[in-house]
Amino acid sequence: MISIAIDGPSGAGKSSLSRRLAAELGYIYVDTGAMYRTIGLHVLRSGADTEDEDAVAALLPGIRLEMRYVDGVQHMFLNGEDVSGLIRTEEVSMAASHVSAHPSVRAFLLDAQRALAKDNYVLMDGRDIGTVVLPGAQVKIFLTASAGDRARRMGVGARPAGMGLHHLPEQDQPVFQGGHRGQGRRRGRAAAAPHPPPRPPLG
Repeated sequence: MISIAIDGPSGAGKSSLSRRLAAELGYIYVDTGAMYRTIGLHVLRSGADTEDEDAVAALLPGIRLEMRYVDGVQHMFLNGEDVSGLIRTEEVSMAASHVSAHPSVRAFLLDAQRALAKDNYVLMDGRDIGTVVLPGAQVKIFLTASAGDRARRMGVGARPAGMGLHHLPEQDQPVFQGGHRGQGRRRGRAAAAPHPPPRPPLG
C-alpha cells in the first residue's frame, strides 16, 4: 500500500489540496482533523473541560469512532451517530484544538489512523502525519502559507486593513494561533518530516 502524508499548520490549505489529490489518484482521503473534531464534540456534550486532559482521557473508553465513505465523501460517526454536519462549528473547532493537544487523545487515534494506511491507499492530512502517524509514508508534503492567507482561510481575514491578529475578537485569536501552538508541542511538532530512502519508480 502507498501512503501520502500532508503536514502543515492550520489554514495552510491542507484539506483542499488533499481532497483534490485523493480524488485524482483514486486514494482514500483521511481527514484526521475530523477525528479530533468528533472527540471534541463528545467532550462538549459531556460537559467536561476540553482543556482538562484527565477529564478528557476518562471519556475516551466510551468513544467509538467510525469513518465511512458515502459517494466518496468522508462521514464521521460517533457511537453510531453520523455527526459529520455537527463538527464544523466554531465551538467544536475550538474543542478540537484543545483535545488535540492531549497526548492521551493522540495516542487513542494513532492506531486507527495507522490501520487505515495499512489496509488502503491513503492520502492523510493533519499535523504530525509524516513525523508520527506515518513516518514511513512513501510521499511526504509539508504545506504552509503566509499568515494573511492562513487567516483568510480560517475565516478571520474579513477585517479592516491594518487590523492585526491582536485586534481580533478574543475567541478568534486561539483558533489562528492553534497552528503555532501545535508547532511547539514536545511530541509531534508540525515540522517537515524526513523522506524515507528513495524507491524504484512504480510500474
